[in-house]
Amino acid sequence: MFEVILGIIISVIVCLPVGFFFGIMYRKKIGEAEIGSAETEAKKIIDEGIRLAETKKKEALIEAKEEALKAKNEAEREIKERRNEVKNQEKRLVTKEENLDRKTEALEKKDETLNKKIKETTETQEEIEKIKLQFVAKLEEISGYTINEAKAELVQRIEDDVKHEAAIKIIEIESQLKEDADIRAREIISLAIQRCAADLASESTVSVVTLPNDDMKGRIIGREGRNIRNIEARTGVDLIIDDTPETITISSLDPIRREVARLTLEKLIVDGRIHPGRIEEMVDKSKKEVEAVIKQAGERAIFETGLHGINNELVKLLGRLKFRTSYGQNVLMHSIEVAYLAGIMADELGVDSTLAKRAGILHDVGKAMTQEVEGSHVQLGVEVVKKYKENKDIIHAIEAHHNDVEPKTVLAMLVQSADAISAARPGARREDLENYIKRLEKLEEITNSFAGVEKSYAIQAGREIRIMVKPEEVNDDQMVIVAREIVKKIESELEYPGQIKINVIRESRAVDYAK
Repeated sequence: MFEVILGIIISVIVCLPVGFFFGIMYRKKIGEAEIGSAETEAKKIIDEGIRLAETKKKEALIEAKEEALKAKNEAEREIKERRNEVKNQEKRLVTKEENLDRKTEALEKKDETLNKKIKETTETQEEIEKIKLQFVAKLEEISGYTINEAKAELVQRIEDDVKHEAAIKIIEIESQLKEDADIRAREIISLAIQRCAADLASESTVSVVTLPNDDMKGRIIGREGRNIRNIEARTGVDLIIDDTPETITISSLDPIRREVARLTLEKLIVDGRIHPGRIEEMVDKSKKEVEAVIKQAGERAIFETGLHGINNELVKLLGRLKFRTSYGQNVLMHSIEVAYLAGIMADELGVDSTLAKRAGILHDVGKAMTQEVEGSHVQLGVEVVKKYKENKDIIHAIEAHHNDVEPKTVLAMLVQSADAISAARPGARREDLENYIKRLEKLEEITNSFAGVEKSYAIQAGREIRIMVKPEEVNDDQMVIVAREIVKKIESELEYPGQIKINVIRESRAVDYAK
């Protein structure tokens, strides 16, 4: 058994290397067979790739040739279209050139025709000018007028027509303004006048002192006139002692000096002791009394008008107006009246009435200084209110109330109107005989200076001037123009209270005799 097993083992040991050898050889043959098969397969794949590449190459060449052919055909088509378009444009240009040639030819013909017509027109104009000259010469011969004379007459007729139209226009404007403004203005002014009352005129350049007896005249004159000379020297007035019984007249243009002298004489008469030392004492006392009266008068005026904040120096100047008169009208009363009127009219028009009253009461403040400082009362008033820092509108109203400057504000117009109303109301002012006659003569002189005026008459104390014009020189239309020019000249050259009515009269008479 062991031997069998040993034999089997030996056999297995012998057979294993042989089997392994044969196995390796078998595997080698199989591997070589597989390698040969793989190479054959690889060769087939390579051949197939080469064949496919050749096919793709041929296809790409065919596509490229087709694209090139297509691009060539497209380019040829586009070139053909461009050639056709160029041919069409050439045809159109040829057509346009032909049309232009025809038009040029037509224009040349028209130009030739126009030149002929211009020549014919020039010849016709020359012929017309000759005929015109002949016609003008014949017309001048028939009418008796030269061209210049005819032109002058035509210009004169046009000027007359324009004056006629201007006169009509002036009348229309005045009528329209009156329709719109007269009723309202009269209502406002009448209301202001009705609500305002003031004293009438009380002008005087002299004061009269009543004496208890005529013996007092001698005592006032004094030994060798020393008393009267002393009084006149200290008060700056003239004492007139004449045959009038129991009366001494004090004369001075300065009302304050006159008042001081009057008070001094009254005190001396009551005291009975009249000598230079007593005169000096009484003059000083009278001056202080007058200064107190002036201050009280100014304060009362401010209180009565309801104003406040006015500088004390202006108040004193207003008080001095108590002793100042203008055309017989007390200036302080006039200023208060103007303040009232301006304030009332300002209320009616919706304007600041306080400012209007302030301007009204200060408008103549310059008259308080006209006796001492040179210059017009308007100029002095403007300077003093500027000095005390009054409102610029008040300054303008003072400056414009006599038209020294053109009124530019409603306030200035109100003060101007109130001033005119106060001055023009009946009894407010009066003039001395000499000034009255001079004013009437000047009024007639101004109106007589106009061409076409035959006579003029100042009537109603110079408040109306009636002017007779020559009918052959001034027609109905020109009357309006003449009246307007006279008004302007009177306003610029003449000073007068209130207003003056200009009444132009034209009369035509036809006279004949029945035989």
